[in-house]
Formats: sequence, C-alpha cells, structure tokens
Amino acid sequence: MSTIVLLLVTGLGLGALYFLVAAGLSLIWGLMRVLNFAHGAFFTVAAYAGFFAATALPASPWLQWFVGLLAGILAGGVFAVLTEIILIRPLYRRPVGQVLVTVGLALATLALVEGAFGSDPRQVTLPDWMNATTTLLGAAIPNTRFVVLLLAGLVLAGLLFFLQRTRYGLIVRAGVENRSMVSALGIDVERAFTLVFAIGGMAAGLAGVLGATYYGTIDPSRGTTMLISAFIVVVIGGLGSITGSALAAAIVGLLQQFLNFYAAAGVGDFAVVILLAGVLLLRPGGLLGGPAT
Repeated sequence: MSTIVLLLVTGLGLGALYFLVAAGLSLIWGLMRVLNFAHGAFFTVAAYAGFFAATALPASPWLQWFVGLLAGILAGGVFAVLTEIILIRPLYRRPVGQVLVTVGLALATLALVEGAFGSDPRQVTLPDWMNATTTLLGAAIPNTRFVVLLLAGLVLAGLLFFLQRTRYGLIVRAGVENRSMVSALGIDVERAFTLVFAIGGMAAGLAGVLGATYYGTIDPSRGTTMLISAFIVVVIGGLGSITGSALAAAIVGLLQQFLNFYAAAGVGDFAVVILLAGVLLLRPGGLLGGPAT
C-alpha cells in the first residue's frame, strides 16, 4: 500500500511539472495558433536564472529558494516576451516560419547554456523541510512533491480565472475568434497576445525552478526532455484546453511512474506513446479539445 501511495503522489508531482510546461504551450497554441518549439528554452533559462539568483544571495535556504523562484518566473516571462516581440510577431501569418525560428532559438539556447555553464548537472540547495519526507498512509513522501502539486494547482486555477473572468482574458479569446473586429473596436490585440506569451513563459519559468526542486539538480537538456513530454500532454489533453492538459499530465505522470516501477524501466514511456497514438486515432481533438477550457 505504501508503495502505491508513493508512486501515486510522485506520479502526480511529475504530472504537475508536465502541466506547467504544457499549460504555456496549450495557451499559446489554443489562443494564438503559434506552435512554440522554444518553450523548453524558457524552462532551461529560468532554471539557471533561479539557481544563480539563489546562490548569489547570502541568506537562509528558504529565502534563497523563494528568490530563485521569483527570478525563474521573471526570466521565463521576459524571455517569452522578447521572443514574441522580436521573432514571432512578424511571423503570425507564416506558421512554417514560426516553427523554423522557434526550433532555431531552442537549439541556440541549448548551445549557449552548455557553452557558458557546461553540460554537467548542478546540485541545488533546498530548505531542510524540502529535503525531508512526510509520512502519508505509511509512505514516506518527499516534501518537494507537495510543493510542486500545490503551485501547479494554483497556476491551473489562476489561468482559468484569467481566461474566463478577466477583461484581458476575454479580449484574448475574442481576438482569436475575430482579430480584425476586436482591433476595429480600438483594442490593442497585439498587447493582449504579448501578455499570453508572457504568462506562458512565466509558467515555464516556474516549471524550471520547480523542476530543479523536484529533481534536486539542473542541467541544460532537461528543458528539451520536458518539452517533448509537454507536447505529448497537449496533444492528449486537446490543443488549447488548459483543463485537458492538466488531466493528460496527471495520466502521463502516473503511467510513467507505475509502469516503470512494476514492469520495467522505459515501459511507462512506451505506454505513453501508445496512449498518444490511440488518442490521435480515436479522438484527434484530444480528451478535452477546445480553446480556453
């Protein structure tokens, strides 16, 4: 029983990381129709920004972690905004150009990070409580899993509130449906779209810092790995659906944890690919496909 509880919480924690990356992808695609292959670069840059901001501060581990968290979120958001303004905005009507430029940015960012900081993992310093465990139904659960789950839940609630209850959320949704009409009303749609990119980048930045918290290390290639998993999550959940991404992320994380443990290493990853193929064949729109749901 304790093993099942441990795998359940750990799988949900891993799914929470997938969701934070997938949420930005889903938001940007569902509302702006931009397939952003540089999203993993936001994750990587934020992870390193958070790491160096924390280590540069001579303070308590809790304050260091919190400063690193804020630095990672800020770095992800700023990187995303610069990407949208400089690279994506001139290519809104050229999807092939978007793919090429974001793939190029992802590769360039990975090379720059490896060149500047090396490819070896770096150990992160966490508060003592995060290095400890909490006993739940006989299972010793690392406290970092609870941190990741809590913050991912807050992000999910915040995104849904933004899209469905705020003025800018309504402007973004309307701009996707009929951009020319919204512009004719005197509303700056480009500013709203830049805000969407910023929110997606901040979510990826949060994931970068929480990924370091979850694994205990950072390395340049983890953003690429997370991006692949996030794309799978977005497709399974439904392009443009935030709640669909959350559901799919939980399913993917649990499948990987349980099957990799009870079957063999790699079986869970293979099962996720089979699930992806099944969804594409039987329900191409995903589990909950649809914009801003």
